[in-house]
Amino acid sequence: MINSSSTQAATPGSEDEAVETIVRAGPGGAVAVAGVATAVVVALWFAFYLLVFLPRSV
Repeated sequence: MINSSSTQAATPGSEDEAVETIVRAGPGGAVAVAGVATAVVVALWFAFYLLVFLPRSV
């Protein structure tokens, strides 16, 4: 249940320690998503350049 009490005794610093552990792991997933998105945009730009602009200039 959402409102049920925890079976573990919560110490005042335990939640802060858990947050610190998560933050120490770093934003790896966010960096991976941003890298993939950037690679897709660059690939689309090159494809557009090679398939549209170069054939028109010839």
